[in-house]
Amino acid sequence: MKLVRYGKAGKEKPGLIDAEGRLRDLSAVVPDIGPEQLSPKGLARLARLRPERLAAVRGRPRFGPPLTGTTKFVAIGLNYSDHAAETGSPVPNEPIVFQKTLSSIVGPDDDIMLPKGSTKTDWEVELGIVIGSRARYVSKKDALAHVAGYLLVNDVSEREYQLERNGTWDKGKGCDTFGPIGPWILTADEVANPQRLAMWLDVNGERRQRGNTRTMIFDCATLVSYVSRFMTLLPGDLITTGTPPGVGMGMKPPRYLKPGDVVTAGIEGLGTQTQRVVRFRA
Repeated sequence: MKLVRYGKAGKEKPGLIDAEGRLRDLSAVVPDIGPEQLSPKGLARLARLRPERLAAVRGRPRFGPPLTGTTKFVAIGLNYSDHAAETGSPVPNEPIVFQKTLSSIVGPDDDIMLPKGSTKTDWEVELGIVIGSRARYVSKKDALAHVAGYLLVNDVSEREYQLERNGTWDKGKGCDTFGPIGPWILTADEVANPQRLAMWLDVNGERRQRGNTRTMIFDCATLVSYVSRFMTLLPGDLITTGTPPGVGMGMKPPRYLKPGDVVTAGIEGLGTQTQRVVRFRA
């Protein structure tokens, strides 16, 4: 299933994309797409639906973040061998874990807003993992059984804040609008192998990133297991798993986002996002 939330910001309705690519309304079936609906029981109930019996949604409404009720937005740094190489960083011997703020989450086609004084805002196409059942000290063998599905993430990053202001990476990763997710959650039963997904990102129509999840240093099962040692993962929580090469910081000379730029990203089976870069607004 492709699960979505659509409508004006803060007033999204639950929906799904049917086999023909049509948006269907789920609001007569469930109140929203959140932890309850993403649990194994909730997904099983949705899987029994016949999409053709759901009301089709007319027009082209905005897609919002495809889930609500997230309690953690966990991120993994330097998790692609080819990306580590382009930044001149050593390959980590354990996953690098940091947090993106929940207030960074926006819809897949919402604007990216540059923070005040930003000079080094960068792009990062990433595979996101959506947790479906409570995970605490889970083994790698059992880890993917706790996954509800996968989604597309742009881990927008202000590199000066992240790397030149001391402290942790979080301050460069959690600014408002720095977490576009969606357009949909593709449920795990429809992802044959999360380690074989092609991914790409363009800026103003120019291909900047091209990669595949097969070059992850730590795969999805390892990441769910590892993160669950340090915090309990709950239904609706997100783990974004790192980016392939082609980020602005790795270019020679580096190139960063500016107002008016348009970022388009996609992952095989997970749809595409398009964001316009705008100046800070209160």
